[in-house]
Amino acid sequence: MNEHNRLTPEENRAFYRMAVALVIPMALQNLINVSVTAVDVVMLGKVGETALSGSSLAGQIQYIMNLIFFGLTSGASVLTAQYWGKQDVRTIERVFGISLSAALGIGILFLTAVQVMPRQLMYLFTTEEPVIQEGIAYLRIVSWSYLPVSFTMIYLNLMRSVERVVVATWTYFVSLIVNIIGNAVLIFGMFGIPAMGVRGAAYATAFARLVELLIVALYINWKGNPISLHLGDFIKFDRLLLKDFVVFSSPVVANELMWGLGMSANAAIIGHLGSAAVAANSVAQVARQLVMVAGFGLAAATSIMIGKAIGERKLWLAEVYARKFVWLSVGITMFMAAVLFMSRGFIAGSMTITPQAKEYLNFMLFVVCYYSIFQSYNTTLVVGVFRAGGDTRIGFFVDAFGMWCFSIFLGFIAAFWLHWGVKAVFAVLLADELVKVPITTWRYRKKYWLKDVTRELAD
Repeated sequence: MNEHNRLTPEENRAFYRMAVALVIPMALQNLINVSVTAVDVVMLGKVGETALSGSSLAGQIQYIMNLIFFGLTSGASVLTAQYWGKQDVRTIERVFGISLSAALGIGILFLTAVQVMPRQLMYLFTTEEPVIQEGIAYLRIVSWSYLPVSFTMIYLNLMRSVERVVVATWTYFVSLIVNIIGNAVLIFGMFGIPAMGVRGAAYATAFARLVELLIVALYINWKGNPISLHLGDFIKFDRLLLKDFVVFSSPVVANELMWGLGMSANAAIIGHLGSAAVAANSVAQVARQLVMVAGFGLAAATSIMIGKAIGERKLWLAEVYARKFVWLSVGITMFMAAVLFMSRGFIAGSMTITPQAKEYLNFMLFVVCYYSIFQSYNTTLVVGVFRAGGDTRIGFFVDAFGMWCFSIFLGFIAAFWLHWGVKAVFAVLLADELVKVPITTWRYRKKYWLKDVTRELAD
């Protein structure tokens, strides 16, 4: 084999087999997770524009929390994937303990904030009182699911880094079925249960999260599970490992928080342009997530395979994997974007929203088509390639520039100073991924991400 250029045909086939084994379950997980949101959007869209807008904006709170959790697990996965390459299971278990402890603390913080000041939180996204009332009703119920989420999401995401991805797929699939049935029964009223509208969606979501927790608890005690949880790992932390966790997780959490707050800032700007714009944006964001299910799955698979290769001291192989995954992610997302482009009219026509909202939605879906291609490229590099090798800080600076210094800043001016229309403001807000491309490409070529970050720790 020429270690500096390419894989042999046999190794190339092995790469694609491994990639498919990882990407398909994770893409299904992403699809299922997006479907949970889509179910709420479709069913509440039948209830009315106000209920849809209220639940969508209220969901931004958990969206930010989930991004923090994703940051924690992405940072921790830098360690777990590379230690998995070394087959150091005991250190991986210690990383699990640190990660889960941090997540539970964050879940308690978000639950408390929502229960104490739901109106203030909703007011960040909209000033329309009917929308705020629906959002508060949704938040007060669904926030009790934050604690189960803080455990299951962290655990299932970290299991990916040790190549155990199917358990999450089944967990989220069962949860989706529970959520769909719960929504149908509680939102519209069935089997003698009165119609609850947005409150029904919240109850269904909370119950589905409890089902996820039950499945994870059963899996933890399964004999075939390679990772055990020890109570002591939640209380006493190895100092060097805790230092590594903070070093690699903190920039990623900051990055995800900045990105999540940026997406929430986009929602807030759109939220102040009227309920028609909010309803259209709610559907457009679900469409964006659907287009990106494979792209996000590829980014996660990239991180796992590159991290493992680095842990095995095969830096040349990590380079080959990086190049292949970048091309795969862009190609697959272009196909998904083309499908969305051809489906725009059908999607807009199927929603029970005002004609103005449908007009906005048709345009927003067009913007999402090209935006997703650039997002897939940047995500594969930042989340997959860079983080796998411990280069976790670059994402923060990329989003600080692309979102906050460019798209959000210009979007705010366009909306509130220049008073541009909804379509123009939306196009500006989704311009950040375009300006990130030169920065991520430069960083990729510099190869700062090719480094082993593991230690030899005492048992």
